[in-house]
Amino acid sequence: MQTIVYERTGDPSVLRLVDRPVPEPGPGEVLVRVAVAGVNPTDWKSRRQQPLPVGWQTPGQDGAGVVEAVGAGVDRALTGERVWLWEAAWQRPWGTAAEYTVVPVRQVVPLGDASFDLGACLGIPFLTAHRCLTVGEYVPDTLHAGALSDHVVLVQGGAGAVGNAAIQLARWADACVVATVSSPEKAQLAAAAGASFVVNYREQDVVEEVRKIAPDGVHTIVEVSAARNAAVDVQLLRTGGVVCVYADDGGGELTLPIRPLMAPNARWQFVLVYTAPKAAKAHAVTDVAAAVAQGAVRVGEAAGLPLHRFPLAQAADAHQAVEDAVVGKVLIDTAGQ
Repeated sequence: MQTIVYERTGDPSVLRLVDRPVPEPGPGEVLVRVAVAGVNPTDWKSRRQQPLPVGWQTPGQDGAGVVEAVGAGVDRALTGERVWLWEAAWQRPWGTAAEYTVVPVRQVVPLGDASFDLGACLGIPFLTAHRCLTVGEYVPDTLHAGALSDHVVLVQGGAGAVGNAAIQLARWADACVVATVSSPEKAQLAAAAGASFVVNYREQDVVEEVRKIAPDGVHTIVEVSAARNAAVDVQLLRTGGVVCVYADDGGGELTLPIRPLMAPNARWQFVLVYTAPKAAKAHAVTDVAAAVAQGAVRVGEAAGLPLHRFPLAQAADAHQAVEDAVVGKVLIDTAGQ
């Protein structure tokens, strides 16, 4: 098979296309023929900084494909199943930027008739968004239609992959969703994802506009840039509200006022999906799968998430596109190289 590997950390040039034997699934594992792999920011950050577990690494946490074989202890009925994958390369060398990969069976989820493109976009962005929408003290642990019917959710950065996922999942759960963006083009993407209201923070006063929609404040803020947006977020939380910080775009340090956050019993929650509690992650996988089965989540420009495709041999270009913060979702076509 052909696979992307790197044997040292560094810029995208360390990624190489090599031939390797198709791996055998071990006990509790499945072998998946990957059709499409997703690329996330944590992929390039790991490539630059994270020690290699066994001297080499195939990148890629997310992907979609077909189960080819199963290891001992795994139901053979899974063979031939169309699936999506999550956290394939977390503390393991076998990622999804390859024609085949092996993963623990709990990290493959039935995809049904949904497209491989959709499956490759789920994983990290949607599980992260789910955690952000369910981690507050006054929000449910699980999502379903109607779960957030009396909630207002503010998505800071509604045109990003996690922002798009948060909008789609929150709307599926019947929340009122306000998204902030930096341009008219990104406003169209957030609206296409399903945002109830869109605020251009370069041209409008976010606090003023959101307070028009939610005079008592918002229940949940899905935050991509806490350092830049902290002052705004503090003014928009309602009693018991939560700011869920899943990225550090725009700054790595944060200063917060104590009294204005103490009075409403506000919470600031930091979110990294890889180390999230197992129960929370299990809820997320189940709920995202249900949303997919119900046709509630989509990808592509019409869904607010433009797709950028690269062949496996151009994985370095795919990583560079994500590192350069391209708007939309980067996918690697792994089949037929």
